[in-house]
Amino acid sequence: MNPFLSLPLTLQLVVVFILGTLGGAAVNWAAYYLAWNRRPISPWSAPDPSAPKRHAWDRLPVIGWLGLRREVALHGPGFWVRPMLVEIVMGVGLAWLYWWEVDAAGLLPNIARANLAPLVGDILQTQFVAHAILIALMLAGSLIDADEKIIPDEITVSGTLIGLLLAAAWPASLLPVVQPMGNGPPASLGYLRLTSPLEWPAWLDGRPWRESLAIALGCWWLWCVAILPRTWYTRHGCLRAVRLCCARVIRERATYRILRLALFGALAVLLVWYRGGVNWESLLTALVGMAVGGGLIWSVRIIGAVALGREAMGFGDVMLMAMIGAFLGWQPCLMIFFLAPVAGLFIGLVRLLLVRDREIPYGPFLCLATLCVIVWWSAIWEWGQDIFALGWLVPAAMLCCLILMAGMLAIWRLIVTVLR
Repeated sequence: MNPFLSLPLTLQLVVVFILGTLGGAAVNWAAYYLAWNRRPISPWSAPDPSAPKRHAWDRLPVIGWLGLRREVALHGPGFWVRPMLVEIVMGVGLAWLYWWEVDAAGLLPNIARANLAPLVGDILQTQFVAHAILIALMLAGSLIDADEKIIPDEITVSGTLIGLLLAAAWPASLLPVVQPMGNGPPASLGYLRLTSPLEWPAWLDGRPWRESLAIALGCWWLWCVAILPRTWYTRHGCLRAVRLCCARVIRERATYRILRLALFGALAVLLVWYRGGVNWESLLTALVGMAVGGGLIWSVRIIGAVALGREAMGFGDVMLMAMIGAFLGWQPCLMIFFLAPVAGLFIGLVRLLLVRDREIPYGPFLCLATLCVIVWWSAIWEWGQDIFALGWLVPAAMLCCLILMAGMLAIWRLIVTVLR
């Protein structure tokens, strides 16, 4: 058994709380350092030359911000409140999530908790670590999105690579699925896979099945194309737009770094495919989740831009959803896709009434929906697995929904144009 699991639960929660506050400090550093307009607020960043001298204890989570209040003249009144709350929330939130996932086995169905939880503590702990990393990345991205309405690639690209690496190295990092044995009660713990809740077909296995390799490499290269530095302006025609796009792709230095990443990533995918087994199943699941998650938001972005005549969603949201898909898989991405507008509608109306801001960042709502799916995974999967059992009909239905959305947005644009 993992030595950490043998400790008293109270001590485990204290350790997780402390690690959570340290994670909150890293989130605060990212929120200020990776933003478009960098601010030397975090004690882990280089201080402003005119700031009072900083001390070693300023870097302590939570209590360090009480001493940093002396910099209020530089950063504004109350600047320290939000980052201190971020660290407190991360500490308390991750401690609660650890209790919920590892001790209470809250991600397992009720019928399986008593039988499986004592036997799979290591697996539940691995899932918690993956979710804690994802939550930290989402929180950093959400804070920057709320401040500047952008989500930097440093968070989403790095997060996607971490999600794929976790899936390939530790399949237990994926969401849990209880596998029944015959007509009896659930007997074993599995992981959400590309074909869940259906059986895994042989042609998706690793070597020698080339179809599965083609799917994996297609998803990987699609993501690499998505992160290329490109522009697309059709005001002077599609041909000119293609020329400008290609010119920028060739000119940017980042292009050649991405090409190297695409090559080495493809070799890594090939290696895992060659070895096969559960690691390949997990990696393929993460790659398809990445492509489906990002592809959904990318489709909405394109449809909204064509139907409304303006950008409907930032590309940072596309990369954010791709990162979430790499951690969770494609089935949760569909659930998040439909849950996020519910939170967005309510919070967006409140924001519109209070601050009169019509430009609402969508990234935090995707992250909030993701958190809900993780916490209530057992109930959500129990409800949704019958739908996903329909197989290829699910993506077909999603395609129909996107077509209907395009038609509805086009009608809305026509109505607005007539009423002007």
